[in-house]
Amino acid sequence: MPSNIVLVTGVAGELGGKLLARLGNNPDFERVIGVDTVPPDKTVLQRMGHAEFVRADIRNPLIAKVISTAKVDTVVHASCTAHPAGPGRRTAIKEVNVIGTMRLLAACQRSPLVRKLVVKSTAAVYGAGARSQAVFTEDSELIPTSTSGYAKDAVEMEGYVRGLVRRRPDITTTLFRFANIIGPETDTVLARYFALPVVPTVFGFDARIQLLHSADALAVLERATLTDRPGVFNVGAEGVLTLSQAIRRAGRVELPMPRSVVPSVGKVLRGARVVDFSADQVRLLNFGRVVDIAKLKQEFGYTPRWTTREAFDDYIVGRGLRPVLDGGKLAGLAGKVLVAAATGQSR
Repeated sequence: MPSNIVLVTGVAGELGGKLLARLGNNPDFERVIGVDTVPPDKTVLQRMGHAEFVRADIRNPLIAKVISTAKVDTVVHASCTAHPAGPGRRTAIKEVNVIGTMRLLAACQRSPLVRKLVVKSTAAVYGAGARSQAVFTEDSELIPTSTSGYAKDAVEMEGYVRGLVRRRPDITTTLFRFANIIGPETDTVLARYFALPVVPTVFGFDARIQLLHSADALAVLERATLTDRPGVFNVGAEGVLTLSQAIRRAGRVELPMPRSVVPSVGKVLRGARVVDFSADQVRLLNFGRVVDIAKLKQEFGYTPRWTTREAFDDYIVGRGLRPVLDGGKLAGLAGKVLVAAATGQSR
């Protein structure tokens, strides 16, 4: 049976906002509440049916009052950020990811009415490196690529979720580890990266990239809200693309460069407010990451509609990407500019 009163966090984001609208048009729910520090997109506000928006910060202990006063029985935590698309304030994002999750789960623990929790996490918790597994399962060790990045936030967040499960085993808890989400309207690091006319890569590496269409990400969150499917589930599309294949499909120009230069180039792009290349993201583009989705299909009962290749092609069409002209000249010029800037030689 569907729950009656649902609270969704992170509704200012694309995924949380669309979930709010989807649930708000489902007559089985008595009440659907979306919370965030800023309102959802106008298109969400226009289409969210009987759902309502409440301006609230999950980092504030007052979130407990929202949950108790509204008599919420299902919480969908969709506000965690694994890789912000553009440069942002690291401290603020970490606070939402870690402190916000801690406050939210503490509120869930104290409320006797909460009976279901759905959490959006990330496959980045597995890390990416030369010694990583070829394919990660839900039982794989969680090894974030850095001790202070967004993936580390997700590992901490999952620790809080496990703690809640121990203290409140009566709460049906579903946690999703999403592969990199992509889609026509999704603003992510990879969406911005593959839209660059000249795409910097690491010489000698051609990582396997597994994606997830935003429509499939939305579908599993909705299904978990409607039905009881407890457990931890990897969520990714079938198949992979190598980095070089993806760049060619997008009509971009690949610019291989020495590994030592890439972090500095990432700082240049971040400083220009183009793409936020964290250490986690750079390692993903070096080594790739693929997750096994057998448990998602067999136990959760969902098979993604879009393959990695199809999801990427839909992103290309939706973004209106056109092949770059005079790629050789553009790559040569961009290479000189990026390397010069990265090595401090630009004037």
